Amino acid sequence: MLVEFQYFFFIQKNQNLKICLLMNNKIIKRVLLTGATIFLLSVYYLKSQTKTGSESYMVTDSLQLKDIISHVITNHPSVKAAEKALNNANARIGLAKTGYYPEIDAYANYSNLGPVTKLTIPSMGTFQLFPENNYSAAINYRQTVYDFGRTRQNIEIENENKSIGEQTLEQVKQKLAFAVVNNFYTISFLQAAIKIKDEQLLTLQEHLNHVETMMETGSATEYQVLATKVKISAVESQKLDLQAALKAQQAFLNSLLGQNENSTPVVKNELSVVEPVIENDSLLSFAFRNRDEILLNEKKTSLAELRYGLIKLQDKPVISFIATGGAKNGYVPYLNRIEPNYVVGLGIRVPIFDGMKTKYNLSQAESAINSLTFETESAKRNVTSEIKEAEAYMIVARKKINQFELQLAQALKAYSLAETSFRSGTITNLDLLDANTSVSESRLMLLKAKIDYAASVYKFKAAIGERVY
Repeated sequence: MLVEFQYFFFIQKNQNLKICLLMNNKIIKRVLLTGATIFLLSVYYLKSQTKTGSESYMVTDSLQLKDIISHVITNHPSVKAAEKALNNANARIGLAKTGYYPEIDAYANYSNLGPVTKLTIPSMGTFQLFPENNYSAAINYRQTVYDFGRTRQNIEIENENKSIGEQTLEQVKQKLAFAVVNNFYTISFLQAAIKIKDEQLLTLQEHLNHVETMMETGSATEYQVLATKVKISAVESQKLDLQAALKAQQAFLNSLLGQNENSTPVVKNELSVVEPVIENDSLLSFAFRNRDEILLNEKKTSLAELRYGLIKLQDKPVISFIATGGAKNGYVPYLNRIEPNYVVGLGIRVPIFDGMKTKYNLSQAESAINSLTFETESAKRNVTSEIKEAEAYMIVARKKINQFELQLAQALKAYSLAETSFRSGTITNLDLLDANTSVSESRLMLLKAKIDYAASVYKFKAAIGERVY
């Protein structure tokens, strides 16, 4: 949200040039000296900024909103983490597909037996049943022939998990982009407000110098001098608050961009934003098709239904094929000769009783589906509320622009009349300052209304599910 300030007192720069013409030569020299000092400091500042600009990301340039958003959604750690999660999802899909593939392994074995069993038959002699040294080697092949859809269901579950990961990545990007929008327009407002404060302080100082000169000749009172100093002190205090707020927002932007914390990014004044063109009766349906929260809940519901189907398959049989081929010794009558051998078979495993596990797992899965259905409905209600709120803010901001444009025109006219009255001596310089302050307030309020409008348009876009990035 944009930072709101409850009081603003500004003086339009150089609007009191006619007053300055009344100053004596001493005051004019003082003003020129002050201007020269400001110019030299500005040159030094620009040089220092140019020197450090190559050391960080776009420090010396005014940043555009689209460039900041692009940089953030490409390089932010949250986005990188979500992208890595997709790689993990691909691995899980591959793991689920291994249910279609056979398992093959090889083994070799040597063992020495003792004592060896021998059998003696009268008139036939003694027979040894096993050799002392036993050798064997084989290759085993195991393949699931049919599992009644377990593997297929596992693959669909992992594909749905990947789809959730992709939607989560989009949600992360959308949230980061919207955070950038809020930060961008807050910085834009604070930059403009500080510039107006600087202009106001310069004008107030000129007025103070003028009033002090008039006081020396008896044309002004001490009250006018003190009142002007109080105004200067109040404006300086307000400027400090603005600078602190700007520094905090710049620190947040540095965090988003991954810049050095000492960088001082400056943003451009982008106030031209186009509203989405969608019919009012289609807003909700558009939002329900595009909002990440709703899409995620729908995908999670589909995942829960797939898991429910997988649990139902747990009590189905599994048919497997096994084959083993190799060589070993120990065959009668040539016990020490290594002979080839094999085993081929077909097996079936039929669950009979699993201790009620399937029943309770099904109950749990059904409960998860119902919970996600309610969460989706709740998300739709929240989206509806957000759309109405964003739309209301956008309409109000648009109306405020028209209101403050009219107020500024009136303030300028009032200031022109105040100048005439001041020249004729019917009002004091404090009255003229108040009229000038009204002009500055109106200018700032108009700027704030335009910035609020631009930010509210982006908020409305995010509310209906349109991509901000």
